[in-house]
Amino acid sequence: MSTNPEAPARTSFVSHPDGQTAPSNSSSSSAMPPELEAQLGMLSSHRSVLGYMLLSRGHPSSIIRHSGVIFEGEQGRKYATVIGRIVESVQGGLEEVHAGETDGDEVRFMRIRTKRHELMISPNDRYLLAVLHDPAT
Repeated sequence: MSTNPEAPARTSFVSHPDGQTAPSNSSSSSAMPPELEAQLGMLSSHRSVLGYMLLSRGHPSSIIRHSGVIFEGEQGRKYATVIGRIVESVQGGLEEVHAGETDGDEVRFMRIRTKRHELMISPNDRYLLAVLHDPAT
């Protein structure tokens, strides 16, 4: 897949519970802080990054924002669902291993390397940030 580093594909949308998506409105009250906007812009402009997704930690995970063609439409919704399940599964495993401990462990960062890509996931209490990149570039 060839990408133009000078003009990365950038799309943002909000996913509604009914599965419909609408372009996000940057003038809305839920606009992101400028520092976060700058960081996400820098991240998406990196030549090896194929895209990122910012997801809510609900059931199901909803897409707050994304960048990159790979995360558009139905493919993006599939990634969002799978990323949410991966984080829940790993966190569940940690809770099982540390059962009975008052100070259990929690997932902070994950890297999953496949034959073609690397998926990096950084969860917190409210959001999941997932970045897909091509490690060969």
